[in-house]
Amino acid sequence: MSTVAASLAHRHSRLDHVEPALVALLRQLDPLLVVACLIGSHVIYGKALSMATIALALLAFIICRQLFGRFDPPLSGFLRTHSRILLQWSAVVALLLLCGFAFKVSAVFSRKALLTWFVVTPTALCVAQALRSRVQKLVTHSTAAPRYIIIGVNDVGLELARRLPEAGFSGYFDFRSPERITPLVNPAKFAGPCSNVADYVRSHGVSIVYIALPLAKAPRISELVNALRDTTASVYFIPDVFAFDLIQGRLVEINGMPAMSVCDTPFHGMDAVLKRVMDIALAGFGLLALLPVLVVIAVAVKLTSPGPVFFRQRRYGLNGEEIRIYKFRSMTVCEDGPQVTQVTHWDSRVTPLGRFLRRASLDELPQLLNVLQGSMSLVGPRPHAVAHNEKYRALIDGYMLRHKVRPGITGLAQVNGLRGETETLEKMSARVRYDLEYLRDWSPWLDVKILFWSLGVIWDDRKRAY
Repeated sequence: MSTVAASLAHRHSRLDHVEPALVALLRQLDPLLVVACLIGSHVIYGKALSMATIALALLAFIICRQLFGRFDPPLSGFLRTHSRILLQWSAVVALLLLCGFAFKVSAVFSRKALLTWFVVTPTALCVAQALRSRVQKLVTHSTAAPRYIIIGVNDVGLELARRLPEAGFSGYFDFRSPERITPLVNPAKFAGPCSNVADYVRSHGVSIVYIALPLAKAPRISELVNALRDTTASVYFIPDVFAFDLIQGRLVEINGMPAMSVCDTPFHGMDAVLKRVMDIALAGFGLLALLPVLVVIAVAVKLTSPGPVFFRQRRYGLNGEEIRIYKFRSMTVCEDGPQVTQVTHWDSRVTPLGRFLRRASLDELPQLLNVLQGSMSLVGPRPHAVAHNEKYRALIDGYMLRHKVRPGITGLAQVNGLRGETETLEKMSARVRYDLEYLRDWSPWLDVKILFWSLGVIWDDRKRAY
């Protein structure tokens, strides 16, 4: 092993955030707040704290530590933040109820106390979040806020200044001359050339230095970092990762080594668990509730036209692996070869019953079995026939990225008017753009909204679908 490799082998990094200590402390109190609400709900009704209640409190604490322990994006907004809290708490309640019914211990607890706990806790969590936001604003915008500078007058540096509190900002530095900087920023905010950075930091009591230079400036960045080692300032490098088309861009840690995710699936850790739990619960409930409808449709398909009840076709699933999806047969043919012709308006291959099933999207109901199997999800990019995949992956940039998640029965493209036939390349490109937007912006709340929107789309399109 070389000297450089040997030195790297003993180095590691960790992912963290730089929020004020008081805000970080308040964030860690959320699981304790959940436990406090549980105890308070029992005290209100005069219920003693039994061993079962203590075990419930411990289980709730462990689950909440996993769900509530992640960093909340500061720019998520009021509605999105509180929606996330409600969804996270709903997931906790669902898991606790599942455990209670599985181990047959639900009768041990007071229903009044538990119902009160379920209702009061999300309110308390939202109040705690509002308090944290208020404390963070007071700390970061106070006159005691640390002084900082930004090295790099470019898109990244300007955007960083917009997101940071104005209190404590001492100015920009750059390698370029003031004449070239003036069109980009107010001259009063330009503190000087990069050659004077270390002296300026020492003489003006600067606590934080943000380096927002492009990666092409690596040698100069190294010189700056070495010069700043003679100061007491904290130094942060802000790479211009926005030069890439990010799909679930995030900072990750790979066994102690930092990495930037440029293109990734949104489903890691508890997000993957939450997504799968929602799929299993809703698909299982849907199959049980719609069982009589499924039986009637199966019998009708068999009696009205020759052929199998179910239409099975090869599609690409997660990571581009081949899967077989199930649908009620709505046509006189079951195409699944190198050439698959999309259904057109008044297609002669569609049976009279099949036309009704397609308009009401009832032919898609057997895909609930795919969801339970794990080859599909309720919400995600719609799977295309293998023949269509092979055709469009060569024509549309980023087409295969849509397979970084499980395909869905419905998706963002479908609720935005791209349901059914995509007879032109422009329509397919638009569908792929929505699929990639889904990957970028996924959240449990987005899945819930798409499911409700889908019901409205099916109703509105019942006369236009074919």
